[in-house]
Amino acid sequence: MTTVPSNTMPPSPAPRAAMFIVFIVVFIDLLGFGIVLPIMPRLAEHYMKGMSAQAQGAVIGALFSSFSLMQFIFSPVLGRISDRIGRRPILMLGLAGSVIFYALFGFAASLPESAPELALVLMLVSRIGAGIAGASVSTAAAVIADCTTPEKRARGMALIGAAFGIGFTFGPLIAYAGLKLFEDQKWGVGAIASGLSLLALIFAAVKLPETLRPNANLPPRHFFSLGRTLEVLRMPTVGPLVLIYFLVIFAFANFEATLALFTHDAFGMNDEQNFLLFAGVGAVLMVAQGGLYRPLAGKWPETQLMTLGIGLMLLGMGGLVCVAWGAYMLRPSPGAVDNLKFLFCLSGATAVTGFAFVNPSVSALVSKRTDPTRQGEVLGVNQSGASLGRILGPFIGSVVFKEHDSRILPYAAAAAVLLFVVGLLPLVKGPSVATKAA
Repeated sequence: MTTVPSNTMPPSPAPRAAMFIVFIVVFIDLLGFGIVLPIMPRLAEHYMKGMSAQAQGAVIGALFSSFSLMQFIFSPVLGRISDRIGRRPILMLGLAGSVIFYALFGFAASLPESAPELALVLMLVSRIGAGIAGASVSTAAAVIADCTTPEKRARGMALIGAAFGIGFTFGPLIAYAGLKLFEDQKWGVGAIASGLSLLALIFAAVKLPETLRPNANLPPRHFFSLGRTLEVLRMPTVGPLVLIYFLVIFAFANFEATLALFTHDAFGMNDEQNFLLFAGVGAVLMVAQGGLYRPLAGKWPETQLMTLGIGLMLLGMGGLVCVAWGAYMLRPSPGAVDNLKFLFCLSGATAVTGFAFVNPSVSALVSKRTDPTRQGEVLGVNQSGASLGRILGPFIGSVVFKEHDSRILPYAAAAAVLLFVVGLLPLVKGPSVATKAA
């Protein structure tokens, strides 16, 4: 049974200032994510000499997935805590964790190849810690919900996506410059990411306000509750959205986790070229979310924008299947390789644009269909669904990448999942009203 509560709590004071500060904080923190992500698989490969291709894929998949596993576990927990004690302390705690664990990643990458076990274990620990810290992104989404009316919720949620896109654009470029600055010392990547998170922590300590409106009528709530998580998933207007978000993230993560391996194997791109490619991915994400999605969000319903995004992702993944088949199975001439590179960039840009439309649409719909007193909790469950996709997608994509000579399996799996998502879309054609379990 569902009821529609009265939305008695207005947006918090100074919403524009709070949203801008959260945007800056998330942007700086995600610079660290964008710095580490492109180089992590190649750094790990230095310590896996002698392993089989399947074992190497499993280790790289574990490094990707451990980050998201922690987000899966801790996003609802931190969301519930933020509903009780406020958004600011949770965001501050997350930034402090990023400082520590990106520094640990840099230390692990600096170890000699004669200590492969220690290096890989410390990389894994750093990814686990960074994942716990990164679970506070759902709290950032709750800040947006605190500061916006339902009518402006989608535009507000797009700010987080734009911050991710900008961070993903400049992060690889900073990593490229950092490697040159530190004369290709591998620890430099972790050091730069840690330093930027420290800047975000200092900025948040000085400028970030508390946006949660006090509410003395909140019932007692356990910080970790499987039952309440399942309750959220059973909400008829929220549960299908969480499932769709999980599947879309899973599909995109197959592409994201294998991108560095694919460009190296198919096109012989070195680290510097790979950084520039990842920067291009971030630039597309930034333009699509900030320049295309936000203007449309005030004119088109979120369900239509989400549907358009899923269609673009499906088209892009289909193109990547064709590129992989052509690059590995047809033995192309140098001229044909250039054509494949162009198709690869076009397909990737199409998929990234689609993802840029899906991400804020789902977050806005979930928020608008949620009791205002449970924004942190429900958005945390939604973020957990995304994290589960980032657990399974990179792991499965990395493992199956070399299972077939064509290298099409990660992208074919992504396309198949997106086709399934298309069949789920009628389930989310519900009213955009806040609901809660009675």
